Amino acid sequence: MRWDSLFQDWRLDRALAGALLLAGVAVFVRVWLFENPQHNPWAPLDLRDPPGWAMAGKLASIRDDAGLCREALDRSGIEHSALPPAGEGECLRTDRVQMNAFPLAPSNSVMSCAVAAGLVRWQEFGLTQAASEELGSPLEQVEHLGIFSCRRTYGSNTGNWSEHATGNAVDVAAFVLEDGRRISVLEDWDGDSAESRFLKRARDSACEIFGTVLSPDYNAAHRDHFHLDQAARGFGGYCR
Repeated sequence: MRWDSLFQDWRLDRALAGALLLAGVAVFVRVWLFENPQHNPWAPLDLRDPPGWAMAGKLASIRDDAGLCREALDRSGIEHSALPPAGEGECLRTDRVQMNAFPLAPSNSVMSCAVAAGLVRWQEFGLTQAASEELGSPLEQVEHLGIFSCRRTYGSNTGNWSEHATGNAVDVAAFVLEDGRRISVLEDWDGDSAESRFLKRARDSACEIFGTVLSPDYNAAHRDHFHLDQAARGFGGYCR
């Protein structure tokens, strides 16, 4: 047998082996992504999926797409009611959702779908673990100061309109545990107590979910609450 023929056969065998290897890798990756949707950017968003490489992009994608957001709520088994539009002008709210089971107080609050989805995600993958590890008690309730307010930022007469003007923000003031303790942003933020550590973890985990998170570290106006909003800001956001 000629050496050139042997060489050609070897090159063909190597090419076939390479093609089979690539096909095997492709199949493996496809199966792995199917089994790990939190890392799969093409898998539909399910708010119950654990943190993963693709979650930031998926959460960002629902901030300015109410239809996609409501599909995610339905897919995640989140009880909610879609309400008709309300308001006018800069305070027109075309995206209005009321949570039916989330432990929010006041409990009848109406918000944008993206805020609702963010609260669900925050409770599941931020607040629950932090409350258990830092405070030794499950979380029972999240208290807020307000969601909708037809106003500009800081209540001024000029400047940008607040995300509260369309119900796309929530100001969280305190957390109530099942054992009756109340953890207040105003009273418990400073120091290195278990309550303070819980609040810091609550803020940090919110930064992975919401478009903007403002805490007492931002300015004095936020000394008594976390401002969480879902303005569309791409994959990243503002966290302070």
